[in-house]
Amino acid sequence: MLKINEIFYSIQGETTYVGNPTVFVRLTACNLRCTYCDTKYSYYEGELQDLDRILAEIKSYQTPYVCITGGEPLLQKEVHQLMAMLCDLDFKVSLETSGSKSIEPVDPRVKIILDVKTPDSGAADSFLQENLSFSAASTEFKFVICSEKDFDWSENFCRQHNLFQKYVVLYSPSYGQVSERWLAEKILQQKSSARLQLQLHKYIWSPDIRGV
Repeated sequence: MLKINEIFYSIQGETTYVGNPTVFVRLTACNLRCTYCDTKYSYYEGELQDLDRILAEIKSYQTPYVCITGGEPLLQKEVHQLMAMLCDLDFKVSLETSGSKSIEPVDPRVKIILDVKTPDSGAADSFLQENLSFSAASTEFKFVICSEKDFDWSENFCRQHNLFQKYVVLYSPSYGQVSERWLAEKILQQKSSARLQLQLHKYIWSPDIRGV
């Protein structure tokens, strides 16, 4: 059984899977309280569902892409069984996680998106350094940039851990806090190797859409 906040079908707005019709499975609960969080409703709201029910709903949308998100999905241990089952069924599974919980048990077939928290998130000390050792070539590192301080911190983090040479690194402007153009100019000015990432779903739908 997993406590599910919502299951919905939408366009993937982030990561290298951007633009693909995707089923999002949002799990309830989070151990962090980021300043810019747009899914606070997932902290507590949800209902227990068995894996068969979850799988049936995912299959009904007839798309190969499934994103496991939250909250923090790795707080619920049975999520590992769900992801393995989805991989066995040949779904293209991605996992959105803060990196505050170990990714070691995650099925290696899953594309892991590590959302490394920057200083202005209020949770910059939450990342488990051991997750750098458990990252695979397919792992993507995401940084939500809220300010110039966040940008500089992210650049230092990536260089310190040699992320630019090993992984896809995504910089996303915090929606409503810094402009997309400002971040694009910073990336170019600093000759960063990061990839600019916009939250596409927020532009397709509306500013108050529930984020992924």
